[in-house]
Amino acid sequence: MNTKVCKFGGTSLANAEQFKKVRAIIEADPSRRVIVLSAPGKRNDNDQKITDLLLVCQELADQGLEIEPVFNRIRERFIEIVEELKISIDIIELLNETERLIIDTPIKAFVASRGEYLSAKVFAAWIDAEFIEPAETIVFRNEEHICPSTYPKLSKRIGETGLYVVPGFYGADENGLIKIFPRGGSDITGAITARAVEADVYENWTDVSGFLMADPRIVNNPESIKELTYKELRELSYMGATVLHDEAIFPVRDVGIPIEIKNTNKPSARGTRIVSSREPSERIVTGIAGLKNFVMFQIEKTLMNKMVGFGRNVLQIFESRNISYDHTPTGIDTMSVVVRADNLGDKLDLVIDDINRTIEPDRIDIVSNLAIIATVGVGMVHHVGTAGKLFTALADEGINIRIIDQGSSEINIIVGVNNKDYEKTINAIYRTFVK
Repeated sequence: MNTKVCKFGGTSLANAEQFKKVRAIIEADPSRRVIVLSAPGKRNDNDQKITDLLLVCQELADQGLEIEPVFNRIRERFIEIVEELKISIDIIELLNETERLIIDTPIKAFVASRGEYLSAKVFAAWIDAEFIEPAETIVFRNEEHICPSTYPKLSKRIGETGLYVVPGFYGADENGLIKIFPRGGSDITGAITARAVEADVYENWTDVSGFLMADPRIVNNPESIKELTYKELRELSYMGATVLHDEAIFPVRDVGIPIEIKNTNKPSARGTRIVSSREPSERIVTGIAGLKNFVMFQIEKTLMNKMVGFGRNVLQIFESRNISYDHTPTGIDTMSVVVRADNLGDKLDLVIDDINRTIEPDRIDIVSNLAIIATVGVGMVHHVGTAGKLFTALADEGINIRIIDQGSSEINIIVGVNNKDYEKTINAIYRTFVK
């Protein structure tokens, strides 16, 4: 029997009406047997996510303060869903137990995971599915990686027939201590589960009909992306396209399971399909994404190119300060390191002192308030003059390019511009390659 793993995000589970939509989607296709759920999200712009409320409770409990006023808001949300849908579950006891555990064990990872746990418990009871406990099946090796034993553990628990519900976002280490993925990590749980059961497809249901070619807050009515590769997705997600968590591709990419991004509120919409490879289309560019607020360290030293280990010595400075870098454009006598301002924090002067002491450069310049924009597409490698076309478009708009970076795979072209030119740059690129 074919198997689809379906992950539903927080907006898809915000209230009883959304629960009904999720159930209808599952019942419309018998192969949708394995369901991964997030915690209920916001019902409206003024609402709060269940996970955010839980984290407030954790902070209060950790300080020995009363959590009941905040926890009551969580209590009301779940009781409302259960009562409206007439779900056969002792939700009062489940919530009372959760509140007691938060007070007795105010550990952040454990408390943060309770939204997914409650959501999955309630939904499993409603559709008469088997609840799969991630603390018993998803094994964390450390904060970033799961143990290979996770896959056979999940596979053993999830049979070839039947209906299963898995809470997203968490698992446990080998000692049974609850561990969580980064926020949005239910996407990762879905991908891990899809790989474990050798799913035919991993459906990720959210509140948009797949990926758009650009941010709709910047580009008016951008076109949708029907299909893209894992590599293209990785580039776009890394640069700010947030429909799918950027770490969710790895478990399924390695075994070639396609991902489909679908809209819970418009289930018949086509969405976006993510695959290992695809034939280049007539369209050169697949998508455009970017982020603001980068800082560039421009390091100049004569004969730098002849100094063995120069680049390594520079990057070790950033590593020693626990600062990750994004790009390293270089010249014969210059090396630049581009980092995100929020990663740099208040360490600017410390890094400058480290560079002066360790590298003894001729000059250091700091360029702040930079935006980085990625133009992504597997089709670019087959078209001559793509970069020239892009640079001409920006020049015509009077945009000064501060950084140019293109990987050897030619899947993307990175440009850095002043923050103030961010929106103008994205629109200029979109008009040039799409409209």
